[in-house]
Amino acid sequence: MARQRMTGAQRRDQLISVGRAAFAERGYEGTSVEEIASRADVSKPVIYEHFGGKEGLYRAVVEQEMEKLKGSITNAIQEGRWRERIERGVLALLTYVEEDTDGFIILAHGQLPGGTRTYSTVLNEVTAQVSYLLAIAFQHRGLDEDAATLYGQALVGTVSNTALWWLDERSPDKHSTARHLVNLVWNGLSGLEALPHVTHIAEEEKD
Repeated sequence: MARQRMTGAQRRDQLISVGRAAFAERGYEGTSVEEIASRADVSKPVIYEHFGGKEGLYRAVVEQEMEKLKGSITNAIQEGRWRERIERGVLALLTYVEEDTDGFIILAHGQLPGGTRTYSTVLNEVTAQVSYLLAIAFQHRGLDEDAATLYGQALVGTVSNTALWWLDERSPDKHSTARHLVNLVWNGLSGLEALPHVTHIAEEEKD
């Protein structure tokens, strides 16, 4: 029985899916056009026709995954009470790690041609969103809005580094990991001092 011919869009999606798996397994340098063509059961010219070569396919894979991860986190934190937003944001990241592991591996360990770090780029955009929301919360509580960016960096950094660790560990499970992260983050945020101080720093400043 003859195989059903794919449309151009279907073929493109297939090649991106095959490329994602190959790049996650072997990395950009370790993956060849020949291997991708073999996995997709197409000739090499088909890949060149759709993407211009390996670099174009890799860029398409990375950009798709960046948008997927960024969209899932930013959508999760847009509405609700502040703790709920943090919980949903953390869970969105861990869910992406769990369900789109190949994509996360590519983002966490790869970069776009030209040296742009993929995971860092996503995190920078998410941090901007988080910092904006924190500034609103700080304003309501009479805290220093100018410090929101610093706290946004710290919050996203804590969660994102834990996600990198959890990629390999997978224990405790996703929901338990999220609960512990939110416990740390929320109790830290809810107890913020208007004029934070550290004892030994204050003592050094007196000397």
